[in-house]
Amino acid sequence: MANISVRRLEDSTIARLRQRAQLHGVSMEAEVRRIIEAALAEPTRLGDLAISTFGHAHGIDLELPAHPVHPAIELAP
Repeated sequence: MANISVRRLEDSTIARLRQRAQLHGVSMEAEVRRIIEAALAEPTRLGDLAISTFGHAHGIDLELPAHPVHPAIELAP
């Protein structure tokens, strides 16, 4: 595995990172890994993208509407 160093971060950025790591119960290093992995991960579904962008982690409780199962369609031969 590789290592990277990030220099010249604002003190306010470090403070927010420390708070976020504490909130998630992990070290700052682990939180940085989580942030980078989440930023680079590709969502598998559009709904996943919406939830990760606007979901509970961001203070928004999304309630997606229930949709009935669509009836099967018949395709002509």
